Amino acid sequence: MSAVKERMTEVILEQPEDSSYEEILRELAFEHMIERGLKDSREGKVISSEEMSSRIKTWQK
Repeated sequence: MSAVKERMTEVILEQPEDSSYEEILRELAFEHMIERGLKDSREGKVISSEEMSSRIKTWQK
């Protein structure tokens, strides 16, 4: 089994027995976002808090 399928299986098995389909999908999506963020961080694809704050201010206009 591929590493991706193994991790997806782990995430699913970690969920409570009464989890809904939507809750499981939400957890899988969250796991994907975390992994993508960690990959970006390892590759140096990050910006400072100050830069992010500046960008957010431009959205509020």
